[in-house]
Amino acid sequence: MAEPKSHLFIFFLISSIFSVRSLTLSSDIIALKPLNTPLNLPPFLPILASALGISLPCWDFSTEPCSVPRVTHFTCGITCSGSRVVQLTLDSQGYSGTLTPFIANLTRLITLDLTENNFYGPIPFSIFFLPNLQNLILRVNSFSGVIPPSVTYLKSLKFLDLSRNSLSGSLPNSMNSLTSLSRMDLSYNKLIGSLPKLPSNLNELALKANSLTGSLFYSSFNGLTQLMVVELGENSFTGTLDAWLFLLPSLQQIDLANNSFTGIIVPKPPPNFNSQLVAVNLSFNRINGILPVNFIYYPILRSLGLSYNQLRGPIPKEYNKKGSMQRLFLDGNFLNGSLPAEFFSGDTAVTGSFGDNCLTSCPVSSQLCSKSQKPASICQQAYGGPADQGLNCQSNV
Repeated sequence: MAEPKSHLFIFFLISSIFSVRSLTLSSDIIALKPLNTPLNLPPFLPILASALGISLPCWDFSTEPCSVPRVTHFTCGITCSGSRVVQLTLDSQGYSGTLTPFIANLTRLITLDLTENNFYGPIPFSIFFLPNLQNLILRVNSFSGVIPPSVTYLKSLKFLDLSRNSLSGSLPNSMNSLTSLSRMDLSYNKLIGSLPKLPSNLNELALKANSLTGSLFYSSFNGLTQLMVVELGENSFTGTLDAWLFLLPSLQQIDLANNSFTGIIVPKPPPNFNSQLVAVNLSFNRINGILPVNFIYYPILRSLGLSYNQLRGPIPKEYNKKGSMQRLFLDGNFLNGSLPAEFFSGDTAVTGSFGDNCLTSCPVSSQLCSKSQKPASICQQAYGGPADQGLNCQSNV
């Protein structure tokens, strides 16, 4: 009776082995094969592969992409769950070509990451019909064309990074329908136009180094209670920065440097408002008026940049009493008067720059005053009075 039992054991062993080996759904293979075709490799890689004794390309369709084990086949970029491809991540090896529209067959795909390669051409519309896609990361490639309105079909999308490409046109007006989106980085493209209504669950917004225009309106940011980071530097935004921006409840970092803003309204936070603001960079704009004193009421603000604007008047004496301040950049304005001595005491931990202003008593021995002050003639012209009315800009003691 032992022999039948041994046969039964062998049967179950073979069955278990074949149950572990998952075959790939045919539609997923149809999607992967044309994607494999344009993966043109840099010339040094075949030489390196030969030296290391490995074969190229790293997708070998002589076996199933989702077969187990996957040691010698499909070694780069594919992750499966059962018989379906759920992640496609290419290493930064200079792969080039256009992206196949057949990628829409990967209906279980959660992550598509082609970071730092040489893909070019438009992003296929079919990508925006992947129902389970949560992470679309195409940064540092050469994709061109517009971001189509169909991007808003990606209802599961949490992370969108199309930065450092050559995308053009304006942002889709219906971006706010991406209700799952928490991080969006479209920096370093050629985008134009104004900001639309933004997704309500955004944590991070990055649109640096585009050609965006217009003012920042509350309607674009209304309801963004989780927004922590705003990076809109190196654009062409204009107008006044209103109080609502500084009162977004979760906001920690604001970078609006290198734009054309002309005014700023910094409110004193309400009594029950727990500000999270840590860093503000508004340098290289056209902001005029006096230096806002209300920044001192933001309890954990550590870094403030207002360099190279058109600010006038004295530096508020309260600034030197703000214990949390660590970095203060005010150079390149028309600030005048004398500086509180506390800025130059041994107890201060503030770094930054007060140079290229109209200040008196700014000692050149201090790192804060390493840049010289403006000539008296420029300060006199800026204030419309004689140089002896507290505007001796060249007085560096």
